[in-house]
Amino acid sequence: MPAEVSGSPSSERGAPGSVEAAFDRIAVCVDGSEFGERVVLHALAVARAVGASVTLLRVLEGKAAREAPPDALDWDIRRQEARQYLGKLVDLGREQVSTVDAEVIEGEAAEEICLWAREHDVGLTVLCTHGVSGQTQWNLASTARKLVDGAPGSLLLVPAAGTTADARVAQYRRVLVPVDGSPRAENVLPLAKRLARAQGSELLLAHVIPVPELTEIGPLDAEDVELRERLVRRNERVASEYLDRLRARLADSDVPVRALVLRGGDPRNRLARLIVDEGVDLVVLSAHGRSARSDVPFGSVTAHLVEHAEAPLLILRSRPSASMRRVAPQDQEAVRLPSQATT
Repeated sequence: MPAEVSGSPSSERGAPGSVEAAFDRIAVCVDGSEFGERVVLHALAVARAVGASVTLLRVLEGKAAREAPPDALDWDIRRQEARQYLGKLVDLGREQVSTVDAEVIEGEAAEEICLWAREHDVGLTVLCTHGVSGQTQWNLASTARKLVDGAPGSLLLVPAAGTTADARVAQYRRVLVPVDGSPRAENVLPLAKRLARAQGSELLLAHVIPVPELTEIGPLDAEDVELRERLVRRNERVASEYLDRLRARLADSDVPVRALVLRGGDPRNRLARLIVDEGVDLVVLSAHGRSARSDVPFGSVTAHLVEHAEAPLLILRSRPSASMRRVAPQDQEAVRLPSQATT
C-alpha cells in the first residue's frame, strides 16, 4: 500500500544561518509526468546531504472561471488518483530520506505552489524545466518560468533533457561552482562542499576572465593590444591566486577540488560549454554575483544558465522577509576580481 499522503512534515531545524536552517524544508513540484517523477530523485539527494524534510506537491488545475464548474464526481476521482500517484512517490522517497510526505492542492499551479511555499517557509523549491506537455521549442515551460521567477527561496531546476529514465538515485560525480570574486558567489561553497562529500563528488571551481574591452574608434595599435594582454595576464594571475585561496579553505573537507581559470569569451557561454565539456552533473551557484541587482531575480550569468545549462542548477537565494522583499546575503571578506561577469 502506498504511504499516506499528508501535509504536515516535521524536521529538526539547524542553527541559524546553517545549511540545515536554510534547507530544512524542500518542496518538490510533480505533475504526473515522467519528468516530474525524476525530479524527486534530485530533491532526495539534496535532502540526504543536508538532513531536510521533503514535501511533494501536486496541483490539480480546474477550468477557467468563465467555463462550467468541474463535475464533482470527476473532480473527486482526479483527487484520489493524484493522492495514489503521490503515495507511490512518497514510498520511493522514504527509501532514501526519513521525512517525506505529500500534498494535493488545487488552483493555478504556479500561483498555488508559490503561495504554499511562502506559507510553509520552504527553503528550496525543486522543479523540472518541462512537465506533462513535454519538451517544447522553449527552454522553460510556462509554469516553470513562473516558478523560476516567483518562487520564494532557493531553486533546484532540473532540465528535462538531462533526466535518466531508469535511475533510482541522483548521482553527482562532478559539482561545478562558478565564482566571480563576490561574497555572494562564495556563499554557496558550504552547501556545494556538503553535497560533494555526501556523494563522493569532485568539486570544480571555475572563474572566467573576459577579454577586457577597449574603446575602439579604429584598428587597435600595438600599444593597445599590449595593454589588453597585460590586463589579461594580470587578471589570470589574480584569479589563480584567488582560486588557490578557495581551494585552501576546502582542503580539510576530504573532497577533491579542482580549479579552472578560463580565459576569453563571454562568461555565460564559457560556463555553459564547460558544463558539457566536463560532464558536470550539478551546478551550485548564487542567484546574483558581483552586480547584486535587486530589480531582477537573477544576475546575467545565472539567468543565461537557467535558459541554457544542460545540468541541474541549484540556485541559492535568500527567502523573502515578512514584507516579501528579498534579503541580500550578508557580506564577507573576499578577493575582488576585475571580471565584469555577474552570477
